[in-house]
Amino acid sequence: MIQPEKIQQLAAAYAADVVAVREHLHAHPELSFQETNTVAYVAEQLRQLGIEPQPVAGTGLVALIEGRNPESRVVALRADMDALPIQEQNEVPYKSTNPGVMHACGHDVHTASLLGAARILTQVRDEFEGTIKLLFQPGEELLPGGASLMIKDGVLENPRPQSVLGQHVFPHLPAGKIGLRAGRYMASTDELYLTVRGKGGHGAMPEQNIDPVVVAAHIIVAAQQIVSRRASPKLPSVLSFGKVIANGATNVIPNEVYIEGTFRTLNEEWRNEAHQHLRTLCEGLAASMGATCELEIRRGYPYLENEPRLTARTRQAAEAYLGADNVVELDQWMAAEDFAYYSQVSDACFYRLGTRAADGRYAASVHTPTFDIDKQALEVGPGLMAWLALHELAALPAK
Repeated sequence: MIQPEKIQQLAAAYAADVVAVREHLHAHPELSFQETNTVAYVAEQLRQLGIEPQPVAGTGLVALIEGRNPESRVVALRADMDALPIQEQNEVPYKSTNPGVMHACGHDVHTASLLGAARILTQVRDEFEGTIKLLFQPGEELLPGGASLMIKDGVLENPRPQSVLGQHVFPHLPAGKIGLRAGRYMASTDELYLTVRGKGGHGAMPEQNIDPVVVAAHIIVAAQQIVSRRASPKLPSVLSFGKVIANGATNVIPNEVYIEGTFRTLNEEWRNEAHQHLRTLCEGLAASMGATCELEIRRGYPYLENEPRLTARTRQAAEAYLGADNVVELDQWMAAEDFAYYSQVSDACFYRLGTRAADGRYAASVHTPTFDIDKQALEVGPGLMAWLALHELAALPAK
């Protein structure tokens, strides 16, 4: 078995190269499912390592690093590559050169880390048994999620990985630490689009109208009882409405009100049940007040489940690599991630990589225009990914 010290030495030796890759990616971000230049860059980086990638899911890549007896066991490592429609406010040499587009969720870090891990793993391929499958994924930030398309294109077959590992930046932890949670970790996510239609008119003559504003207000308030009274209090659920447009005036009742929201939970059966409760409530309440409504539910990512035994092995490996004090327990989080698709069809573990500096810098949250990371994370991330893959290969039974 390869020792963690060897991987740490390789990670330190390649850290400057990983920083350069990340800064190139950060300066040239591309939106979801538009990652054409990014995927070409990643493919060239892999070819320089002697790895020939294969295209998948449009702007995704899959590649293999084979050790001895490559068919005996398989572990997959995943990185996402897309950026967000955010105008960067950081004044750094590697600032985004694409106006209105920014790597504000750390996918440049994920991609650079996986490329760094690939570089490390190619150096030790004669020292491990099995195959490490590299998944470079498009479109994590946009429905239906690049992970679902990768899976549909067969990325988890030929060969089929026994475990899938993914990492994500986490500015709430300092660089050098990671966070894990076994079992249900992140929520499903569904987008809600509701139109309430009534009869508009003069605000001073409400008896001649069917006021969709009042109907919409009742729906927004009443819908909360789906979470408070229909869901088990032991099951996290979130129903939030973040956009309401009633385009009337001080004395004008509009014909319709448009509402957008989100529903999130950690159970697929309850998720389906809640959708039906929401439809029944919206349609029934609108009808009872003389109005009509149309509810569109755009089904998003499922909830993310970290397989307990795999997560325990990942924790053990991370503690051996980083030290037990640098591996922390995470709470459940109601944000969503399309890595969840992998977790629904394979043993999977999704962990968080600390990116904040020890002095408090780089604490800006993801999805903000000032997000950035401590460069130390670009040494920890690749080395840890490589080590976790090697540790998992050694722990898996041969096929």
